[in-house]
Amino acid sequence: MPAPPAKDVLAAGVVAFRPGRRVLLVHRPKYDDWSFPKGKLDRGEHRVAAAVREVAEETGLHVRLCLPLPDQRYPVGHGRKTVHYWTGRVVGDPDVSGYRPNDEIDAVRWVEADEAADLLTYERDRTTLAAAVRRRRRTGAVVVLRHGPARSRRAWRRDDAERPLLRLGEHQALRLVPLLAAYGVTRVLSSSSRRCVQTVEPFASTTGWDLETRRRLSEEHASRPGVARVVDDLVTGLAEHAGAVVCTHRPVLPHVFDALGLDDPHLETGEMFVAHLRKGRVVASERHLPA
Repeated sequence: MPAPPAKDVLAAGVVAFRPGRRVLLVHRPKYDDWSFPKGKLDRGEHRVAAAVREVAEETGLHVRLCLPLPDQRYPVGHGRKTVHYWTGRVVGDPDVSGYRPNDEIDAVRWVEADEAADLLTYERDRTTLAAAVRRRRRTGAVVVLRHGPARSRRAWRRDDAERPLLRLGEHQALRLVPLLAAYGVTRVLSSSSRRCVQTVEPFASTTGWDLETRRRLSEEHASRPGVARVVDDLVTGLAEHAGAVVCTHRPVLPHVFDALGLDDPHLETGEMFVAHLRKGRVVASERHLPA
């Protein structure tokens, strides 16, 4: 009888920094080990949302994801475990002196990076730390988002700008909320078309950030120079401790990526491309589907 397929456990975590090259570590009494805050994905949960949630649950701190790090992959039990990691920065007060120990995590500590290398229990974590130290500088994120699945253009008889999302698109829009929040998005720009507005509306209404519409990002009014002005203004005003999202259409996306100095990655409907910028230059990128 053939052996059952090996189980692949998925997890996510963050190597969080604060000024002074200090990194956030946790101690697990069950294993008597020091590691980074991390944990398994809940069923149906996106790895981006899981990374932020696990830090909050294990340390009480809210973090903003910065640059992605190489995954860890190692054997566990009868399968393998993959841990997705990012560097991160704390949003708000980084003080952990009031942390209350529990059975899962009995100590949370900010440790200078060199000391952390000695304190970490596993060699794989020391490798991740070395990569994170090289990428610890602050960055800002511009999330380029293609609107979710919408009603068919052929079946829609009214103004195309009023064409709405399908139910699948509405579901994806809800799932985008924790993903955009994970990158510290505080500015929300959208094409004035209904399907784009609907894609980012749940995030704006949940967080309270203003939803700004731009006709220059719509299919009907987009031009390369016009889109470039929108993106340039956004990048110029982007602080290196925050993020922004730009939601638009497939025909407009090449202009957005051109303004960022990138090739068009041909996003799927509802897919987001995260461009990490430092001093106005893209230094890393990643892409995610909300479902």
